[in-house]
Amino acid sequence: MASHGIRDQVAIVGMGCTNFVENWGASLDDMMIDASNEAYASAGVNKDDVDAYWFGTAQSAMSGIALARALQLQNKPVTRVENYCATGSEALRQASYALAAGAYDLCMVVGAEKVKDTGFQGLNANPIPNDGTARTLTAAAMFSMIVPAYGNKFGVDEDTMRAALSHIAVKNHYNGARNSRAQFRKEITVETVEKAPKMAGTLGLFDCAGVADGSAAAIVCRAEDAHKYTDKPIYVKALSFIAGNGGGLTDPNYDYTTFPEIAACAVDAYAQAGVTNAREQVAMAEVHDCFTPTELLLMEDLQFSAPGTAWRDVLDGVFDLDGELPVNPDGGLKSFGHPTGASGLRMMFEAFLQLRGEVPEERKIHSLAEGRKLALTHNLGGYPGEMVSFISLLGAELD
Repeated sequence: MASHGIRDQVAIVGMGCTNFVENWGASLDDMMIDASNEAYASAGVNKDDVDAYWFGTAQSAMSGIALARALQLQNKPVTRVENYCATGSEALRQASYALAAGAYDLCMVVGAEKVKDTGFQGLNANPIPNDGTARTLTAAAMFSMIVPAYGNKFGVDEDTMRAALSHIAVKNHYNGARNSRAQFRKEITVETVEKAPKMAGTLGLFDCAGVADGSAAAIVCRAEDAHKYTDKPIYVKALSFIAGNGGGLTDPNYDYTTFPEIAACAVDAYAQAGVTNAREQVAMAEVHDCFTPTELLLMEDLQFSAPGTAWRDVLDGVFDLDGELPVNPDGGLKSFGHPTGASGLRMMFEAFLQLRGEVPEERKIHSLAEGRKLALTHNLGGYPGEMVSFISLLGAELD
């Protein structure tokens, strides 16, 4: 990989996050203001202290003017960013590299999406006209193909696959039930998951993430300035991004049992952060659980499980809240829904709180207390064979 990284050069010094809900009573502006005000207060700054802004949104606004208007910014550069479901993460990556380059001293990143009362759901509300050969399958249908492919390749029977996927859904709802900002705050049972209406293939309603409105924000600076703003900065260890070329769709060898872009992104991120054994060095992970089989494959592409073994680790509770390596301790997309521009920053918000020890006792993860020091966040955008991938690694200490 060509990335040299910016390990320990940039720090997150403040964050804010709204509840992710069907927010009929609040506008996009309202949510951006709420998340931004929480982030300003967290870092002890005001909007005029910030040199430059990055605004991540997939389909709620077309330029930086939307954020400048909402926050009433005066003479500030505001860059609007979009990169599929990794939009919020991409905005933070760009702001971080601008800081590392010395272009600015203090930057702010805001991700937001308002979809619940627009008449549109999910991505591609206004798709670009094409020649008619584009795929017409739903996202659920495309990700559902993982299930039989994985089972056939690794010899996992249908009942065992179903048990592993149900465990992922139950786990993430268990975690979300303990998070006051989550959209779905109710535990579910395996029986509920398995009796739910089918969406595509063997995937039922509770195998699929929902849709929500929400906003999250982060304030970042160079590492040497971090203690001007907080006693508990969170340092950026790695920011990796890969855009696939869609080759999996035409490659007869692509078998739907891995996401090559994510596997390559993990190699790059770990090299940037100096991670040699992700299973032993990462304390927690927030990953893009758009569907339960997605999370299953991610455990292998992120090197938490060996190929063909993630189902067993899932069933053994390795990734539970009290497990060896908690995954989606805040509830994930499964409990929060997925306001596209905000989800990546929502993941970082959870890492920020966990690394600073600012979550309620019932949500604290023991792996941090046992000496592991890194939090990972991961976004994907697109579909199997045609993806973008983002991975961050964050820590509370300078190496």
